[in-house]
Amino acid sequence: MATVHFELSLMAVVLLLTPSSSIAADRSSGTKGNLQHVNGVVGAIVDTSSRVGKEERVAMEIAREDLYRHSNQTLILHVNDTDQRKPIRAALAGMDLINTQVQAILGPQTWEEVSLIADICTKNKIPIFSFADTIPEWTTEKWPFLLGASHDNFAQMKAIAAIVKSWNWHRVTVIHEDVGSWTNGVIPYLHDSLGERGVEVSQFVGLSSFASSDLLSRELKNLESEQCRVFVVHLSLPLAVRLFEMAKKLKMMEKDYVWITTHHITSIVHSINASIISSMQGIVGVKSYFSETGTSFQDFSSRFRKRFRRENPEEENSEPGIYAVQAYDAIWTIARALKGSKRRNQELLEKVLQTDFHGLSGKVQFNNHKMAPTQMFQIINVVGKSYRELGFWSSGLGFSETIGKHAKYSPLMNDLEQVLWPGGPRYTPRGWTELTREKPLLVGVPAKSGYKEYVKVEYDQSRKETSFDGLAIQIFNATVRRLPFYLPYEFVAFNNISYDNLVGEIGKKFDAVVGDVAIVASRYSHVEFSHPFSETGLMLVVPARSSNKEWSFIKPFTKSMWASITVITIYNGFVVWLIERHAHPELGGSMLHQIGIMLWLSFNTLFSLQGGKLHSNLSRMSVVVWLFVALVVIQTYTANLTSMLTVQRLEPTVTSVEELLESNAAVGYCSSSYLEKYLVEVLRFPRDNVKHYASAEEYAEGFNKKEIAAAFIVTPLAKIFLAKFCKKFIAAGPTFNIGGFGFAFPRGSPLLASINEALLKVSENGTLVQLENNYIGVLKKCQDKEEENLSLSPNGFRALFIITGVTSTIALVIYIFCMASSFSGLTTIRGLMFIIIKHWYYQSKRFSRRVGNVESLGNSSPQHAPNQLSQV
Repeated sequence: MATVHFELSLMAVVLLLTPSSSIAADRSSGTKGNLQHVNGVVGAIVDTSSRVGKEERVAMEIAREDLYRHSNQTLILHVNDTDQRKPIRAALAGMDLINTQVQAILGPQTWEEVSLIADICTKNKIPIFSFADTIPEWTTEKWPFLLGASHDNFAQMKAIAAIVKSWNWHRVTVIHEDVGSWTNGVIPYLHDSLGERGVEVSQFVGLSSFASSDLLSRELKNLESEQCRVFVVHLSLPLAVRLFEMAKKLKMMEKDYVWITTHHITSIVHSINASIISSMQGIVGVKSYFSETGTSFQDFSSRFRKRFRRENPEEENSEPGIYAVQAYDAIWTIARALKGSKRRNQELLEKVLQTDFHGLSGKVQFNNHKMAPTQMFQIINVVGKSYRELGFWSSGLGFSETIGKHAKYSPLMNDLEQVLWPGGPRYTPRGWTELTREKPLLVGVPAKSGYKEYVKVEYDQSRKETSFDGLAIQIFNATVRRLPFYLPYEFVAFNNISYDNLVGEIGKKFDAVVGDVAIVASRYSHVEFSHPFSETGLMLVVPARSSNKEWSFIKPFTKSMWASITVITIYNGFVVWLIERHAHPELGGSMLHQIGIMLWLSFNTLFSLQGGKLHSNLSRMSVVVWLFVALVVIQTYTANLTSMLTVQRLEPTVTSVEELLESNAAVGYCSSSYLEKYLVEVLRFPRDNVKHYASAEEYAEGFNKKEIAAAFIVTPLAKIFLAKFCKKFIAAGPTFNIGGFGFAFPRGSPLLASINEALLKVSENGTLVQLENNYIGVLKKCQDKEEENLSLSPNGFRALFIITGVTSTIALVIYIFCMASSFSGLTTIRGLMFIIIKHWYYQSKRFSRRVGNVESLGNSSPQHAPNQLSQV
């Protein structure tokens, strides 16, 4: 600020010594008229050496004429010429206009010029309308009389990001003019807009407005040596023209290159002559939109072309652009504020801030001292001697071929007209170039991986070379072979044990990382990962113990099976006992004794009653069928029990994380520090209870020494660990959801999309499965499977049980009918009850005499028994 004040003091001295007429390069002829009918005096600062300044000056003159023609207002316009490359001249011109007693000042075009005048205008309470695109937010409080007369074009950065995303480009290079307002004002918006779309800026290249041809050549050659081929150009038109001419000379305006320009270039592309535009073929740009169909614009355009050709015969094209219509609307804004009175100072400012009308450039309305932002842009494509209008982009809606109520919007530009890219024909560039043998892709590999099945790095002393092998290495090799282009690469061993440090070297020492590197959210701040090529998850591994216990003999059958065997056995024994009770005196006795005999007979009939011991064909029929069923059941039980006792069953010593936390047990982890953070912050283990181990062997040793009670291992490595020690350890509890293994690349890497596509092809054509079988498939034979329920249920024996049950039932029914036929006047059921009770009665009497326990019945004569039974 001290420098600015010094410059302003110097200006004041110069003004005292310099006549105002020598500073004013041009004044309107109306300045010498009759001032009694003048409604206002306005000053303008323009660079008439530029196309923008020429358009602004002609548009202001036409606006002044239209004011008098349509509203009978007379506005005096003082136009002072300046050079935007020399901001000090704009400040001197502004002080000269203030001395001329202007009521408002229009211009200048750049923020550097505006910042030198704004303080003077604020002190003199004169509104200054800036045509600069960038006006910082803090200016409202410092310079309340500073107004933004051009529409806020920050939304164009979102349009550019949408263009880049439409073609699935992931990295861009931004070339911008190294001027404070361009770099600090607009570039952050572009960076953020691209970031929202997942696009990385590979680098920012700042160019001086006075950059020499040699400097432009060096910068372009440096960009040519890089992979990125998508360039966003944010330059003033003169510098952009020089850049594209040099790019064409270096053959960078040909196939595979993409050039996207901001509205500073494309909004005045209509003014570029044919000799220059030939070096810009294939450029896609964002152009500020304003309607060209209304009668007001048509009238303005007609008069503008005539006047512009007359005053600027050296220009080939006389069409008005966005800068012309903005200057036209600015004059009308001041005139509307001055209408009806000679408002000055604060009153004029307040009236301007209340402006609300529809001008040639669109909606004219101020918000926080700035014009309402532009919400719509045209997308153009430079082809031939001019350009093609591909369509439109609207904020919050996307791309469309037309505008209005019937417009159809799409988030992607692909639905617009076909783009003719540099080098033609209609070919969509990839956005990046392949590497050469002279500059292969440097791929970092963890040399100290504890799981050689995934990464195996060995150094051969005799050959002085390092060999790389393992599942992760071979999957990457297969993936690269599936790429549609040649990609040279070279593996480089990384000897640090920390995987976080390995990932941190991407973009510095390595171009990518391959190995058993886990996909973790915290690493996305530095890199991006391919799709996982392994299983995802985190497993809890604990020591195992045998589950064979003292009740293992009942496990061959389920509870329902044991119940079914018991029921069918008792039923068959009852049938045999009932039918054979007369032929076998030993089946008699007391009721309790007979019940015991019947139950004993139920399970022993098949072994104690054989052949001739069965007197009834009915009982033989029942026993023969049951003998067959029992034989099948016994043999099945024996085989299943033998299998269960032979195979050792394992069960975990710890079943959950909660159990570990309650016992304050120590646990182990591997791979990287992100697991330590996960165990401490997510699973809530004390940090002192978390220990690091690098390999499967170290884990096993830690378990053997009782250092840890459990280990948390990522799923792919956990399966290898369990395969090596399948008799000692087992997985317990649920699998925690974390990322698997993937290839790591720099953020925004153009290779990533192609790598993901090739990796999918490797997976779909079976190569991935084949590689897994070659490297870890042998271990699967030893891996523990989940314990299955081998107990047999009644479902497999249902038919046999039905056969034997039906056979015994048929024998029982036949026997009952035969017995019932010998007892007239009795029903079948009563006859059966009579037989059973009679039998029990005689057997009980005989048994009582034998033991001498029932004397009261000993004197009774046997012949009275039938009468007693009949009474029953």
